[in-house]
Amino acid sequence: MAKIFEVDKDYHADVKVFEVDQDYKADLLIYIVDKDYHAKGDALWFYVDKDYHATTKIFWVDKEYHADLKIFYVNQPHLAKWKKPHELKNQL
Repeated sequence: MAKIFEVDKDYHADVKVFEVDQDYKADLLIYIVDKDYHAKGDALWFYVDKDYHATTKIFWVDKEYHADLKIFYVNQPHLAKWKKPHELKNQL
């Protein structure tokens, strides 16, 4: 389950994330859910407001080459999935 907390320093992050502008460039297509119990797997994210509630702490990077993970937001939960094999699969 992906309960996500955004940190303000890269050294506090578990994963450095970059948002791409096209789905084919992404490692992971994600959908934001509105309830924490809907956060299932790696692709359905729920943002938490406390770091101790998070399963993963992320830091947004401004350059694609700095990222551990490239994401693209989708507008339907059934579209959320891994696009490519990745070392972070089942770890968010």
